[in-house]
Amino acid sequence: MTGSSQAQNATPEETKLASMLDRLGEVAVRTGLNVAPGQQVIITAPLEAVPLVRRVTEHAYKAGAALVTTFYADEETTLARYRFGHEETFDTAADWMARGMAEGFRAGAARLAITGSNPALLAGQNPEHISRASRAASRVNRPAMEIITNFDVNWNIVATATPAWAKVVFPDLPEDQAVLRLWDAIFAASRLTGADPVADWAAHNATLHRRAAFLNDARYAALHFTGPGTDLTVGLADGHDWAGGSEKAGNGIVCNPNIPTEEVFTTPHRLKVEGYVASTKPLSHQGTLIDDIRVRFDGGKIVEMHASKGEDVLSRVLDTDEGARRLGEVALVPHSSPISQSGILFQNTLFDENAASHIALGQAYTKCMLDTAGQDEAALAARGANSSMIHIDWMIGSGEIDVDGIDANGTAVPLMRKGEWTISA
Repeated sequence: MTGSSQAQNATPEETKLASMLDRLGEVAVRTGLNVAPGQQVIITAPLEAVPLVRRVTEHAYKAGAALVTTFYADEETTLARYRFGHEETFDTAADWMARGMAEGFRAGAARLAITGSNPALLAGQNPEHISRASRAASRVNRPAMEIITNFDVNWNIVATATPAWAKVVFPDLPEDQAVLRLWDAIFAASRLTGADPVADWAAHNATLHRRAAFLNDARYAALHFTGPGTDLTVGLADGHDWAGGSEKAGNGIVCNPNIPTEEVFTTPHRLKVEGYVASTKPLSHQGTLIDDIRVRFDGGKIVEMHASKGEDVLSRVLDTDEGARRLGEVALVPHSSPISQSGILFQNTLFDENAASHIALGQAYTKCMLDTAGQDEAALAARGANSSMIHIDWMIGSGEIDVDGIDANGTAVPLMRKGEWTISA
């Protein structure tokens, strides 16, 4: 059957999906990556993302990309490792591939990650094997990830709806309906449903930039979160810088790292987090849903930890390295964000972190610090930046959480009440 015949025989749902996939591909290239003429693009994606990858690739070449290279992952082969791999092999990672990725980014390639994996894929597998494999992968991928966390190149993450993910999010629907429902949720959250998504993103970025500018002008020394189960003071790193929406990467290209995004975020001080906090949404991590997280910080470090579900997995996460018990990010998101109002638990960090204010365990984004040129890891640590092989976001905001900015004199200034901004920016 020819392409034109296929188009003529397409159902209305298929026609709509094809149109929206093209929109997502265009936004990923023009707004997300902002691909420069002559730039290479490296894509990682699940096998089911082929239709979206093709749209992205088409728009990337239209934008002048020199070469687009895609690496696909297959969940069945990933699962086979945990079912049949020998005990001694779980500390092995593809270091050769990690070196190649890092080399590509150092040479100036843009990075696009398409997410959509089954959050329950590894449920029931040996958690020790999962932890060992994760640590090994984090270790070899660190040079490439540092390029990303330092924002040296333009990068972006978008999502694709896969059957396995859709069935986790919408377990009561038949698979085909669940996939379409998930696509609709992705398109809405990614701001693709208006007349001009690229223009809509420009307007949304302007709002996020105003909020970040307000916070940078205020120069708060700390944030204070209060609400049910929460009384947490998060000190901010010396010379921290608030960011949100589109930003200029180290190569001079303005890009949107995350689509969707609703947050403004910065770098906490690794030694200046005090008090207790409760999660407001479950955290999906490596096949386990960790729920009702409650932790206490002392001197910036988690010293007590509880969870009603998945506590053993959370414990292993915290034992990854010394920095895993400290914070690398704090972010403010209004309770009225589109993702929050959808009422959907995506079990995918790209979406769930944009439903609520959140903190992240582990590696800090040093791009959220001023005047870092020439400073090594020790100098950045002295200013408060945390170092770790992990970076895991979990949600602490809701319609019941208040946030105050604490200035250098200790005066509290209301920033959020019942999860909503009090500022007009």
